[in-house]
Amino acid sequence: MIVVLSGGTGTPKLLRGLKELTEFAVIVNTAEDVWISGNKVCPDIDSVLYTLAGMIDEEKWWGIKGDSFRTHEMLLKLGCDEFMAIGDLDRAVHIFRSELLRKGLTLTEATKMLRKALGVEQEVLPMCDEDVETRVVTNEGDMHFQEFWVKRKGEPEVVDVYFKGIERAKATKDVLRVLESCDFVLIGPSNPITSIMPIISVRGIKDLLIDKTVVAVSPIVGEEAVSGPAGKFMRAKGFKASPLGVADVYKDFLDILVIDDVDRRLVGEYDGVKVVATNTIMKTAEDSRELAEFILSLV
Repeated sequence: MIVVLSGGTGTPKLLRGLKELTEFAVIVNTAEDVWISGNKVCPDIDSVLYTLAGMIDEEKWWGIKGDSFRTHEMLLKLGCDEFMAIGDLDRAVHIFRSELLRKGLTLTEATKMLRKALGVEQEVLPMCDEDVETRVVTNEGDMHFQEFWVKRKGEPEVVDVYFKGIERAKATKDVLRVLESCDFVLIGPSNPITSIMPIISVRGIKDLLIDKTVVAVSPIVGEEAVSGPAGKFMRAKGFKASPLGVADVYKDFLDILVIDDVDRRLVGEYDGVKVVATNTIMKTAEDSRELAEFILSLV
């Protein structure tokens, strides 16, 4: 059994191929969660669940395919500042989750109930049950990640990134269980700073990764992120926006780094990490499957 560390967009594309080949559990970033219009939105958890349930909008890689936005449009008409465009079916999921949380369930428990309701067989686990919030320090002030990326469209200059509440976060018993029992850990091609760094910063997780075989897929090809603001955040945290910069982020525990063929000149060994190359751009389901097969062949 494999454990996958996941954010949104990049890693769910890989899960699309991986689910046809092997058993796995997914530990998901929750530092980008936000309460919108009275409901808790967990973007990365939902992207993973929707992908595994076969209902993800594969054009955007967030939300549910074929969704409508009538409630969102009406809220805007009423004067509500709902800066995230939440679909009607998607909102039903947020309501389901939020009602469970209001009844006193943990996020792990609520996610388990949601996973089963959607017919997802693989375990999908929040990185922790405590509230953690990715904050982006910009030239326009300190703001929530979603405000930076969605409301401000990633335009402000990034000075720093930090995770509010991370000192209280601890790995759940379910997270510890799957990490202790897994054959190896796969870090998907999600943003190393805002998607994966919160996960590995949760108390108890990094210690277990050190004793495991860890494979990571670089979300950066050349000097550009495949999607999202990864490069901007890498530079803000003092890392090069490059595949080897990704290796530097994970240097404490990384064994193998998978990079794109474009960067094949980097194949070899880098600071104790084996660097291998293949096609990492997943435009189709077949691309996802082939990348998953390549990763499995490594270990």
